[in-house]
Amino acid sequence: MWHEIGLTHYLVVAAALFVIGLYTVATRRNLVAVLMGVELIFNAAALNFVAFSHWVEGAVGGQVFALFVIVIAATEAAVALAIVLAIWRNFRSIDVADTTELRQ
Repeated sequence: MWHEIGLTHYLVVAAALFVIGLYTVATRRNLVAVLMGVELIFNAAALNFVAFSHWVEGAVGGQVFALFVIVIAATEAAVALAIVLAIWRNFRSIDVADTTELRQ
């Protein structure tokens, strides 16, 4: 009844995360939602790295890349928060459509 979880299962989950993230980035107008979509795309890539490194003997490169993805995601969140606060200060909105023209 129970089957072993294989590489295909991880790839399907990563593909679903990637598609959800891509859909979020393409359809949302709120800057915070767009950044959350980018985070989902990063997590899908990290899941792929870890899954592939698990099935290659002696390879730890996937875990190292996943750690880099986590560090990049944390720095991206800090920079994105600063950008969102600056946009809010100038435009009183974080709607992407309102910030198409960079005016003061």
